[in-house]
Amino acid sequence: MTAVADTAETVPERHYTHHEGRGATPHRSNPAVIHRELTTLDVHEGMNVAEFGTGSGYSGALLASLVGPTGTVTSLDIDAYLVRWANLIHDERGLDNVRCHVADGTAGFPARAPYDRMVAWCTPPLLPKTWVDQVTDGGLIVAPLPIAAVPNMTVVAKVRVSGGQPTVEAVFTGGYIEATGSPKDNLDLPGRWVDWEMRVPAPSWISIAWRERDDRLHTGARTALGRLLKDAHTEPYDGAEVNWPSWRTFAAAQADPQLTMAGLSPDLWAIGHTTATTAAVLQQDGTILADRPDSPSLAILRDWLTAWEDAGRPAPETYTPALVRCDEAGNTGWNLRLTR
Repeated sequence: MTAVADTAETVPERHYTHHEGRGATPHRSNPAVIHRELTTLDVHEGMNVAEFGTGSGYSGALLASLVGPTGTVTSLDIDAYLVRWANLIHDERGLDNVRCHVADGTAGFPARAPYDRMVAWCTPPLLPKTWVDQVTDGGLIVAPLPIAAVPNMTVVAKVRVSGGQPTVEAVFTGGYIEATGSPKDNLDLPGRWVDWEMRVPAPSWISIAWRERDDRLHTGARTALGRLLKDAHTEPYDGAEVNWPSWRTFAAAQADPQLTMAGLSPDLWAIGHTTATTAAVLQQDGTILADRPDSPSLAILRDWLTAWEDAGRPAPETYTPALVRCDEAGNTGWNLRLTR
């Protein structure tokens, strides 16, 4: 067994996720995935660790056990309700080496830096420079990072910081809720990069990577969403059942400026190609929707799918990662991009 697995035997998961005083945490990560990320994080006794996304407090309790009495854990969350309860539950269990704070985790927490390890349970818009600056030389960051400027296209990255510079050592399938500046009350809508949303007659949304070329009224995004919702051409994908992590990673790696993500019906994401006049996407259930049977976007989507199949439906772990520096105002750090 790993150190994390051993630790998990001593930390009462349901005491955190379904506490009798607070009730069930509404949005929480799969414990098996938490264990995987913490194993990748390689935490040792005496370390100073930061986590972004307090959640139920369960991951913070695991970290507190891993660092031991000589280590420290700093847990940040934008939701004050979760932070207060996590602090109380930790105290009930006699933990005094973990502290939870209400804060925007994308800024890090310089008051308790530098950190030997950082782990995130929410997805920032890029790898923030603030995180890299607050990690010790040789330290590790394990976090979900976007691989395209649309929602829900992420991988979990293991990042080593040396000499103030980050390097990706590995990527894994995975993703978490987008980091936002305030608590989310709608967990079905992405927290970032939604370019148009419809709430009647049923909830739907669209995200276009070409938003900078759209107008101030989001005419392109509105039109594309409307074409996919009303009188759309539909056809089944003639391949095998869609491997969604593989397909979304492949689509993102194309780096096509017309890349699009949409939610046209509940619990079904869709990925494809749109322009100001055409649209085509593949849904998770294997349904293809397009503005018309001879849509140029549909032809491009079919080409992407053929290339994906010809490549053998590659797993996210098989791509070569690269960090690209970004110095935009208020958004400084590194974008993660994958190639084959």
